[in-house]
Amino acid sequence: MSTAAAVLALVWAMTFPVQPSADPVPYDQLIAAEAAAAAAASTATGTTLSAEQAEHMAADADWRLSARLYHAGGGGATGNDSLGCRPIAMRTVAIDPRVVPRRTRLFIKETVGLQLADGTIHDGYWYASDTGGAIKGNKIDLYTGHGRGSMRPVMPLNMSTLTVVEAGRFDGCPPAWG
Repeated sequence: MSTAAAVLALVWAMTFPVQPSADPVPYDQLIAAEAAAAAAASTATGTTLSAEQAEHMAADADWRLSARLYHAGGGGATGNDSLGCRPIAMRTVAIDPRVVPRRTRLFIKETVGLQLADGTIHDGYWYASDTGGAIKGNKIDLYTGHGRGSMRPVMPLNMSTLTVVEAGRFDGCPPAWG
């Protein structure tokens, strides 16, 4: 188990101790605990949040979206995204434009501090520049790069519900890492 996962599990266990006759946890309290756990996990990985990131971490979710993963090659994504741009690994997302407008810059709390295959630490920012036939309603498809192996760092997020905050809009194509 990675250090971040262990810290997250510890924070979760301390926040939500198992009690046989416990009352349900209020939604607001659950969201606050998830944000605290994500902040603790990013601290455990050595990630220092900018003021903007800290603001997004503390913000209420604009959307709660069910995550899927997609990659280039082997029946995955090919060519350009729906804006005509080359998809950027770990930056491009496909969304239903009736739910999340295209060209929206997104902050996904669960991806902050995530260590990617090349050792880069994810800052939580993604770009809604793609759509997909299977992306209907409150779903989000995270583009991971080329080949199935590119999914490894984010596989724990597959089929989970992500906390997504609107972080602005963008023009042109999503920026590359760097």
